[in-house]
Amino acid sequence: MPILKTYDLFISHAWKYNQDYYKLEEFLKAAPLFKWRNYSVPTHDPLIDPNTFVGKSKLTAMLDNQVRPVNCVLILAGMYAAHSDWIQKEIQLARAYRKPVVGVIPWGQINTPVSVQNAADIMVGWNTISIVNAIRQYSI
Repeated sequence: MPILKTYDLFISHAWKYNQDYYKLEEFLKAAPLFKWRNYSVPTHDPLIDPNTFVGKSKLTAMLDNQVRPVNCVLILAGMYAAHSDWIQKEIQLARAYRKPVVGVIPWGQINTPVSVQNAADIMVGWNTISIVNAIRQYSI
């Protein structure tokens, strides 16, 4: 059997809407013949207040450290992404580091944020095969 590439991935996440994040993580863990490392941190340190200048600076630096080394960024395209400054920051970092972006449309979602559509190299449906194929095709 050939050695499988290990994909280093950053998965966008909104702390208030993290059930999609955890489901996507389950999809990737269950994918056959697919190895990956998760560079995301789905929860934050409650001692860091993202509403202060210092907290924003610290969280931005943490995001930068998470996005910089990855092969691909997955952006969950729930409508909450259109209203999340942090997901917009993740998109900006992906662009700055020229990381491919896979937009993942959550189950049952009809509309997707224009910002995610514009940032994505590809938009895929809510199933393991589509997501993994896009990662394999677009990762650097």
